[in-house]
Amino acid sequence: MSKCEQCIVREFSSLKALGKDELIKMAQCKTSHTVKKGAVIFEEGENVNGIYCIKDGICKLTKLSSNGKDQIVKLVKKGELLGQRSMISDEPVNLTAVALEDMEVCFIPKTEVMGFFNDNNKFSMNVMQTICGDLKDADDHMVSLAQKNVKERLAETLIYLEDTFGKNTDGSLHIQLSREELAGIIGTATESCIRLLSDFKKLGFITLESKKITILDRNKLKRLSE
Repeated sequence: MSKCEQCIVREFSSLKALGKDELIKMAQCKTSHTVKKGAVIFEEGENVNGIYCIKDGICKLTKLSSNGKDQIVKLVKKGELLGQRSMISDEPVNLTAVALEDMEVCFIPKTEVMGFFNDNNKFSMNVMQTICGDLKDADDHMVSLAQKNVKERLAETLIYLEDTFGKNTDGSLHIQLSREELAGIIGTATESCIRLLSDFKKLGFITLESKKITILDRNKLKRLSE
């Protein structure tokens, strides 16, 4: 059994407020899972009854829109938690979580987490701050969708992907999204996204090789995104 006090998730999430005894207790009740790329961790409308700690890998959180397309609401990386908001509000999850690459996750039951929530003020404050941060990000994204055109949103997203998830040794973006997934983030049709990527390539902003995207001129992309 891996020790929660030595886990990377603890360093970057609300769990950093937990003491050694609480972490030992958590290690005894958690279940660890390997999630294969493309697999669903939970679906919109499901009662999760706990939180998932992402030990390794990246997943997307999506919302099914009225036209039947998946809108990507957020990308979540290792060191983050899933399911905090719905656990606190005692509601089914309102998003679907799908692995974008092979993942290692741990599930902690709600009964245990709520025990920490009630007994540890620092932990409960951390959880609330994380949820508030998510709300702020959602507000910012909504403003971006309303005020920026699709070209500006794509430039902004490519910079965000490099800043948040890093690059491979060959310089390409570590996170490799399909054209449909990219379109789902910037809120446009897949065809428009493909056309814009092609435009960016012609302008010398990026190179494209299948799903691989490499940013060549970050400054121009940054200026365009602003």
